[in-house]
Amino acid sequence: MSADTAPRVLMCPPTHFAVDYEINPWMAGQLGSADVSRAARQWQDLHALVSDVATVELIDHVAGLPDMVFTANAGLIYRGRAVPSHFRHAERAGEEPHFTRWFAERDFDVTPLDIEFEGAGDALFDRAASRLWFGHGHRSDARAATALQAWLGDEVDVVPLRLVDPRFYHLDTCLCPLAGGHLMYFPAAFDAQANAAIEARVPAERRIAVGETDAMAFACNAVNLGETVIVNRASDALEEQLARHGYRLRATPLDEFLKAGGSAKCLTLRLDEPGLRAA
Repeated sequence: MSADTAPRVLMCPPTHFAVDYEINPWMAGQLGSADVSRAARQWQDLHALVSDVATVELIDHVAGLPDMVFTANAGLIYRGRAVPSHFRHAERAGEEPHFTRWFAERDFDVTPLDIEFEGAGDALFDRAASRLWFGHGHRSDARAATALQAWLGDEVDVVPLRLVDPRFYHLDTCLCPLAGGHLMYFPAAFDAQANAAIEARVPAERRIAVGETDAMAFACNAVNLGETVIVNRASDALEEQLARHGYRLRATPLDEFLKAGGSAKCLTLRLDEPGLRAA
């Protein structure tokens, strides 16, 4: 794969990573516990795996914004356009101008929203259909679905999914669309209507429902680039299931970042979102 055709991914080195506040259940009891050196090594290992199959671009980590390392929350990208995040919590609001500036300086057509929306943490494009899965209930405002539908136009269908388990506060912690059109997800993180919406749109043979043990290891918070699926950790059973569908699992420990409620997918943002094209 040449540099011209490789996927493009945004990452942020964890120069100032820490757990300095508590805005999700994973942070409870973890204040001040982050091992910065270990986090840096884990991030470098992830960076190396992503770099094997993608071109990685970097944004500088700004002091005082420890969660800026989770670039999935920078915004939503679609075909050269960007909707920057508008965070629910004041602790993360300071990230907004830095990500917005980064997008603008690289010629993305930037469209801000004035309602709470946490980017590709809560908005994930399907790989088999012209569809955007949109999570709400903890961070992003449900009204963002209407705004995103207007931004995307008729070519993409926005499907709202209500999240009900606070441990899975962003959609990308419990759902991962895969390149072959499969959907890996943790059903218990969603309400009945959301599960029905998924089942109505994704045939049973393409749904990969994970159990709670894998979900709690953030197996759904995966970076999927082609056949490669990069995760913090996954069970042998899940790895075998993914292999049967043609995917190659690459596990790399990211437990320092789990202290802040994030893992592999949270630490990356796809910049050339393929939409209807193959991932």
